[in-house]
Amino acid sequence: MSKPSARHAARIEEKPEFFIVCKDGKMGPKQGLLFLGWFDKFSNLSYLNLSNAGFTGKVPAEISRLITLNLSVNLFLRDGRPLKLEKPNLNMLVENLTRLRSLHLDGVKISARGNEWCKWLSSLTNLEELSMSNCNLSGPLEDSLQKLKNLSIIHLDRNNLSAVVPAFLAHLPNLTSLRLISCGLHGQFPREILQVRMLQSLDVLDNEKLQGSLPEFHHNGSLQNLVLSGTKFSGSLPQSIDKLVNLTRLDLSHCNFSGAIPSSVSNLQQLVYLDLSFNNFTGQIPCFDLSKILAHVYLSYNKLSGKIESFKWEDLPNLTHIDLIHNSLNGNIPSSLVSLPSLKKIWLSNNQFDGEVTGVPKVRESLFDTLDLSYNQLQGPIPVYVFELRRLSVLVLSSNNFSGTIRPGDDIRKLVNLIYLDLSHNNLSVIATGSYSVLSSFPKIITLKLASCKLNVFPDLKNQSRLAYLDLSQNQISGEVPNWIWSVSDDLLHLNLSFNQLEGLQKPYQIVPNLSVIDLRFNRLTGHIPTLPLSATYLDFSSNNFTSSLPSNIDDYLSYTIFFSVSSNGLTGAIPKSICEAMDLLGVLNLRGNNLSGQIPNAFSRKCSIETLDVNGNELTGKIPISLGRCRKLEVLNLADRRPWPKLQIVDLVHNSFNGKLPNKFVARWKAMEAYDDEAQLNVKHLQFEVLRFAGIYYPDDATPNHGQDSNPRTGNHINWNLISVEIGFVFGLGVVILPLMFWKGWRIWYFKRIDRLLFKFFPKLDHRNRNHRTIAQWIQGRRL
Repeated sequence: MSKPSARHAARIEEKPEFFIVCKDGKMGPKQGLLFLGWFDKFSNLSYLNLSNAGFTGKVPAEISRLITLNLSVNLFLRDGRPLKLEKPNLNMLVENLTRLRSLHLDGVKISARGNEWCKWLSSLTNLEELSMSNCNLSGPLEDSLQKLKNLSIIHLDRNNLSAVVPAFLAHLPNLTSLRLISCGLHGQFPREILQVRMLQSLDVLDNEKLQGSLPEFHHNGSLQNLVLSGTKFSGSLPQSIDKLVNLTRLDLSHCNFSGAIPSSVSNLQQLVYLDLSFNNFTGQIPCFDLSKILAHVYLSYNKLSGKIESFKWEDLPNLTHIDLIHNSLNGNIPSSLVSLPSLKKIWLSNNQFDGEVTGVPKVRESLFDTLDLSYNQLQGPIPVYVFELRRLSVLVLSSNNFSGTIRPGDDIRKLVNLIYLDLSHNNLSVIATGSYSVLSSFPKIITLKLASCKLNVFPDLKNQSRLAYLDLSQNQISGEVPNWIWSVSDDLLHLNLSFNQLEGLQKPYQIVPNLSVIDLRFNRLTGHIPTLPLSATYLDFSSNNFTSSLPSNIDDYLSYTIFFSVSSNGLTGAIPKSICEAMDLLGVLNLRGNNLSGQIPNAFSRKCSIETLDVNGNELTGKIPISLGRCRKLEVLNLADRRPWPKLQIVDLVHNSFNGKLPNKFVARWKAMEAYDDEAQLNVKHLQFEVLRFAGIYYPDDATPNHGQDSNPRTGNHINWNLISVEIGFVFGLGVVILPLMFWKGWRIWYFKRIDRLLFKFFPKLDHRNRNHRTIAQWIQGRRL
């Protein structure tokens, strides 16, 4: 073994005998050897912190007097290389450390079952701090841990415990911090744990199967941090929540809580962080005027209602983040909220706020970087000060009734930090012509959404080298799609030019390979469909005037595509066979309303993921491919064309759950059923009707035993149908015979017996064939009487 470098040795020797720290040391692979022979000089060593130092090796018995041991590993500092505890294992590591009070092994791969590691640790009766997050531990938490009466801190994050939370944790009198993040916990969480008087922090984040509810709090507890996010905790928030006078962080997001938010929440004077989002809370938002240091309020995705304009927002000078998205709040947006000096981010979208936005923050001092007021009923002009907030990076005002004129080259260029802009679906007019189209000093935007902004030309975005998302849909842009737009940025992922008046594609053009979404539907584009990018997931070229054929190697371009539509164009040629090879991911294929001809390829694989296939309104011929049956996820299949199935003779709808009426016009168009042919059959629900139109009767293979005679059911034993008048029998019999046969069982039995006797009298051989106890009438009826 080689000894540590002089630098690290010096760091160790400078420390007193009872205290060694080698934290975040950077040692080479040959220097990262832990306990060497010289450790016998430190027989009284009590504190050893080698976290993130990169050491390996075996813990010697000479350091059995340790009180604190920290071997935690930060995987980010170790380039993702885990430190494994195998030889020695955890048992060998701790068996001599009987005085240990603090054990931190975060990130060390231990890989032990609950009945093992719990037993090994139970001998450390003096242990106060146990931190073994991300150690590949499994559950359950064994009762043997009850022996550790002095435990104050238990951190076991990101271990696959897959267990219930044991109630004995509530009987650890010194427990101050319990952290079980992402441990696969399930069952009911013991409410008694929440009432442990010494408990300061409880965090069970991201245990989606863990259930529970909050108890009534009857004393001034020590709880400061309560995180139940991502669990199935439910019930109401108790009015006694204000008993937790030391609470600074309350995160109940992504749970199933319901009812009103109690007004007592406003009494939590130490509260800094409140997150109740993604629940079912109802009623009004309580005032927080007593929570003077409150900085973060997240109440999105609930069912809250009422107005917020009467609140004394000015009493919250430290508020930096407020999120009220997806509620039913109404009224005006209070100016006192917008003018808060510390406010950085405000999300109020998807509510019912109306009126004009008032209030003027101190622009030069403002920390505003995010403003989202989308999907409300706001009106009037966009406040001028919005375009002077130089720190603003996200501005979302879409789907309101804002009015006025926006000049990008004059207004938006002041927002030098802007990366996300959405002004879509208002009554705004964006002028992108003349001097206003010169956007050389335009901020480097990543997302630009100007749908329905009355644009009539493309904005000059050639310098937007960071653009990833561009939406110019539902405008009045005409002419050609400029060739620069396809490669305006190497990062371009989403391009939506739908619902315009575009007529062509300027050539030459080259599409960036990363482009994932192209939406060109409802334009006037002609010629060939655009060159398809190799990594596209969504392609919609429908409702244009494209007249080319589909590429024969189209599977090369649809490898990652889940939606592909070229419907309502003028495409010609055949459907390429290779398109079936692209259906491992493809969910929707819409080719309807074109001039495609030939057959549907019979090449669908068992990996087919298609859910919707629409080829209606083409000139396709041939049979429905049998391999289509391999597409087990198919939900919508539209193979209809403009012709009324003139050769259709057999319709089978049995063993389904169809309801409603079969339209008469369909039956009237099935002319082939009137032709002089063997038979025409109609099956509806469990009733089977057969119109026998042929010149002889025969038994089908499955109803006729073969006794050494000709196996061809169409040969022999023919009846001369001239004995019976087809016309009289069909017309008269339908009303007098057929209908009673359908609805009167007694008549049915009597009638078929008489028919059998008559047939056996004239044709004795039929009696021989009837030995299988199935009559002609029974076969026609489709069931045994």
